[in-house]
Amino acid sequence: MPKRITILQILTVAAAVAFACHSALAQNEGKASSGAEAKTTAAGETMDRAKVLRAAADALGMVRWSDIGAGATRLPGIDIVNTLEIFASGTVYNAGQPSTAEYHAALAYIPPAMRVEITRKGGDAASQHTIQTVRENFAWNESEIGAGLIPGKGTATPAMPAAKGRLLRLWILPYGVVKAAIAAGDKTKISTENGATVIIFPLSGGLAGITVKATLDSKNFVTKVETTPDNSSLTNMATETEYSDYADHGEVLTDIKSPGHIVQKQAGRPVLDLQVKMVDANNPYLVFPVPPNVKAATSASASGTPGN
Repeated sequence: MPKRITILQILTVAAAVAFACHSALAQNEGKASSGAEAKTTAAGETMDRAKVLRAAADALGMVRWSDIGAGATRLPGIDIVNTLEIFASGTVYNAGQPSTAEYHAALAYIPPAMRVEITRKGGDAASQHTIQTVRENFAWNESEIGAGLIPGKGTATPAMPAAKGRLLRLWILPYGVVKAAIAAGDKTKISTENGATVIIFPLSGGLAGITVKATLDSKNFVTKVETTPDNSSLTNMATETEYSDYADHGEVLTDIKSPGHIVQKQAGRPVLDLQVKMVDANNPYLVFPVPPNVKAATSASASGTPGN
């Protein structure tokens, strides 16, 4: 029970910030508007943005809206996606070479963290199984899950240069796109291209300098996400991901929709092509503690002190 209370408290706080746009939407319900006004005004742009982002959130089933109160007194929506696991299989690419693989991603948005475990079939033993983990500005590779936390249990190898690229994986998932677009506020722009709704917004924090462009289909599902870095030399941050075959892929159904097919490119080259087998969107208990040696390596790097 204590664990459940903690998770709900965290989600409620996050939702109050992330879905504040719901209040703006509620205040304007029932108000008529002519075709001549709207999108040319700041208020019109805000409403357009709020409607599109709410529609995208509703399509994914990632928000529960309150029906308590009316107008400005209505409670904000609750973002119910914090932790999630994805189980998939398909093709992954390493230096352009394809391999059949099993794929398992565990992720959290509070704090932002992600662990990607890939088991390749064929090749040398060293390349068959990899675990790449990131939490905020810490990145490391694990010989096994939980490596480096207990003496004698596996090896955690610092991989700080990979932190931004790994964090980007988190925010280009459909749920991350909606969260980040809402967080970007009036920097998020809505447009239409070839009849499809497009959301464009900048990332912030450690991923500042990267622009995200997300395309929605007629059902408001995120079907394509493109990222463009301001610095063109950061080719690993230039990605294109396509999502399709949305459904509730949970073993225990939650009404949260997830893509069944994921295809990703980096700098125009294929990275993965996955068929999703199962998604646990029921906020599974996941933790991402940073191993002491990874923290030490990060501190040494930041201070300019040589690490051991």
